[in-house]
Amino acid sequence: MKTDIFANRHIGISDSDLPKMLEKIGVGTLDELIDKTIPKQIRLKKPLDLPPAMTEREFSEHITQMASHNKVYKSYIGTGWYDTITPAVIQRNVFENPVWYTSYTPYQTEISQGRLEALINFQTVISDLTAMPLANCSLLDEATAAAEAATMMFALRSRAQQKAGANTLFVDREIFPQVQAVIRTRAIPQGIEIKTGDYKKLEFTPDIFGCIVQYPNNSGNIENYSNFTARAHESGCKVAVDADILSLAMLVPPGEWGADIVFGSTQRLGIPLFYGGPSAAYFATRDEYKRNMPGRIIGLSKDKYGHVCYRMALQTREQHIKRERATSNICTAQALLATMAGFYAIWHGAKGIKEIAQRIHSITNWLNLRLTGLGYIERNETFFDTLRLGLPENVSQEKLRTIALSKEVNLRYFDNGDVGISIDEATTLADANQLFMIFGIAAEETVHEVKDITDSSSISPDMCRRSPFLTHEVFSLYHTETEMMRYIKRLERKDISLTHSMISLGSCTMKLNAAAEMLPLSNSAWMNIHPLVPEEQAQGYHELIENLSKQLLAITGFDGITFQPNSGAAGEYTGLRIIRSYLESIGQGHRNLILIPASAHGTNPASAVQAGYETLTCACDEHGNVDVNDLREKAEANKNRLAALMITYPSTHGIFESDIMEICQIIHACGAQVYMDGANMNAQVGLTNPSTIGADLCHLNLHKTFASPHGGGGPGVGPVCVSEHLIPFLPGHNLFGNDTNEVSSAPYGSAGILPITYGYISMMGAKGLEQATKTAILNANYLAACLSDTYGTVYRGTNGYVGHEMILECRNIHEESGITENDIAKRLMDYGYHAPTLSFPVHGTLMIEPTESESLSELDNFIDCMLSIWNEIEEIKNGEASKEDNVLVNAPHPEYEAVSDRWQHFYTREKAVYPTTSVRENKFWINVARVDNTLGDRKLLPTRYGSFTD
Repeated sequence: MKTDIFANRHIGISDSDLPKMLEKIGVGTLDELIDKTIPKQIRLKKPLDLPPAMTEREFSEHITQMASHNKVYKSYIGTGWYDTITPAVIQRNVFENPVWYTSYTPYQTEISQGRLEALINFQTVISDLTAMPLANCSLLDEATAAAEAATMMFALRSRAQQKAGANTLFVDREIFPQVQAVIRTRAIPQGIEIKTGDYKKLEFTPDIFGCIVQYPNNSGNIENYSNFTARAHESGCKVAVDADILSLAMLVPPGEWGADIVFGSTQRLGIPLFYGGPSAAYFATRDEYKRNMPGRIIGLSKDKYGHVCYRMALQTREQHIKRERATSNICTAQALLATMAGFYAIWHGAKGIKEIAQRIHSITNWLNLRLTGLGYIERNETFFDTLRLGLPENVSQEKLRTIALSKEVNLRYFDNGDVGISIDEATTLADANQLFMIFGIAAEETVHEVKDITDSSSISPDMCRRSPFLTHEVFSLYHTETEMMRYIKRLERKDISLTHSMISLGSCTMKLNAAAEMLPLSNSAWMNIHPLVPEEQAQGYHELIENLSKQLLAITGFDGITFQPNSGAAGEYTGLRIIRSYLESIGQGHRNLILIPASAHGTNPASAVQAGYETLTCACDEHGNVDVNDLREKAEANKNRLAALMITYPSTHGIFESDIMEICQIIHACGAQVYMDGANMNAQVGLTNPSTIGADLCHLNLHKTFASPHGGGGPGVGPVCVSEHLIPFLPGHNLFGNDTNEVSSAPYGSAGILPITYGYISMMGAKGLEQATKTAILNANYLAACLSDTYGTVYRGTNGYVGHEMILECRNIHEESGITENDIAKRLMDYGYHAPTLSFPVHGTLMIEPTESESLSELDNFIDCMLSIWNEIEEIKNGEASKEDNVLVNAPHPEYEAVSDRWQHFYTREKAVYPTTSVRENKFWINVARVDNTLGDRKLLPTRYGSFTD
């Protein structure tokens, strides 16, 4: 093995491992296995057209050189993004720590207590600052949160409003342009009409069901919305508020003047700019709307022994379960960034947050007084951090821009000639003096530096916050680095991540996030670029985006790409909006039906409904394949209104269907498009691609196929690749003067993640990527073969092989022993493993995907654990173990139970906690027993202040 070849480090299987694995599977060579797994008619005829693979050193030098092409100026552009200071203790111990960035969404409560606590901290911060009783644990970004607010208010219409057809949403004209654009994109297919204007002049009419305002607004003005909100409520309208989270440390929070929903961005809470993302949006609402709230909510519950613990509540996997009846297509979040924002609030506490906000406002107030003294015209009388200024007669926008750029400063330039300045946490006294000097030079006035800026305020007393926030002790305990470091480490020890063991989640593809891919993200030239800077200042990002675009288009076979979507489900939605726009352009806008096989990815129906379509499910046969006859019959019966087929390939049943090209031909013959869900693209790369299969477009999950991290439930990126005829309908952005189909706040979505995927592809190269795909299929078939005589698999392909994942059969086990798939999942925790995907897509099963990064020894250890659990089930079946008191129904066994003086089970402690030698050598101690999910949903306690004794 050449040690400088990155693929040899990424792929866990070596050439010496192959004979044993292939013999167990029953094939002679790896190529024979691939030939029997993937239909030959869709195989690529030549290798991927990619540049030669780089070594880690070569990539490090390359990406550093590329980053140097970014020019990091001081940006006072604001508009939803602000420079901030990430505390080093958080950057080092969370952002750069694989325990935090390689963990999965905390569906499995008992081995997720650390990140669940971190996320309930975040929810507490949001509830406190907004004065709303309920917050979720983040959404994708500010603009998509606004769109979710619009959709939620529409769903909350009274029966009378629904009957009367109330479908108008009022959006105040002083909302950020990108937020308005995304609201429009999302509203149109929902049948929502947008009315824009001045909230002060709004006459409420029966057709208006909701209103969205911004606080402070786009011009920086602090508006008092109290009377407006009261009028709205008298008219039966809900009010949603896009609020600057940091300003709420000084301003009366929306929850105190009657808002129904409060949303926004938490980027200001210590998250780098990253050229627009990722950063965590927040969403808060009233308690009575909790079942309509999008996203994930963390709450308190108790384990079986009464210990209080944390869990995901209510909508745990709503999109996958409710499908077309889901309230949202949001199935991911920005958990890693929300975790960082929560730690930021803990690090600073209420006092520190107030001081940061006060300092920002004081500098803004000082500048306002000085600049108006120079003749600049005050456009907003009340402000927090943003000034909008008219220019004196002797100052033009271009003159000011030229001077500012010469000092490496970016300001905001309004279309009407005004100039904006948004002060942030990183603004120093020297920066303030420099700004004063720039405006002085432009006005041809002599100005003098000041030595200090004292605290001051221009906020009227009736708009000043008086209520306390961040009063829980967690926000006052960890203000030294020693204590903060230990608190982060204490939470870290409660979570299983890829640093502990294989995470075998089917469909979710928990592959390695290599250190060489992650390191560039800590480079300030990637971290500190505002997304609205002039293009010449972001040349590094544009080179990155151009190069990565070429790579992904070569891999998929398509012609055009967008990086705007902030998640896979957002990518699904975007693809469907692209299809709608295309169909409208050719006079086929009436097509409103999406055909979705039962084997498609679970979010597809939810995304289709969000995009304004009706859905129709086509059946699968007993082998898990799409029933082609049923598909053909339904497609042809609805050919005049069929818009598209959404198909996942290979399917979530874990197989490559041999009829895929015929399926695509059937859909095209009906005048519709084929959308391929790219959730399982990691089983295609280098061997086939969506274009060859016959699809028109697909989205990609960078956090699955292309090595960006899951981060405990986000961030994600869902780029969409399209055929040539769909390129004109890719999302635009208001920054470029075309906001058609705009789906995220930033022009390139979560651009900060892109160096990871670029590194993965660049270092793997065409050969490495192809080998990774083959190895993923090899590993899955090896597991299937090793477990075939015990559990067995539900579905196999035409030739008897699985794809990159397989569904483990557990339904007979329940019938014979009473043991459920959930019991097996919980027992795996005692063995130090995260559970596979539970009861999806087939109820009563476990879906396993080992990925290419796992070694043979890790695969064998997992197999040994599964067989050990099988033997434990056999003991129950044979009467050797109690059906009521056994290691499975009582799993997992927490540390506090194992060391207790009282042991009340029929089996030994050793059997419970040290079932194999490998477990004894590498024990992951669990700190809670099985959690009571029903209690947590029955009494939702979503903040640190909750108590079951209330």
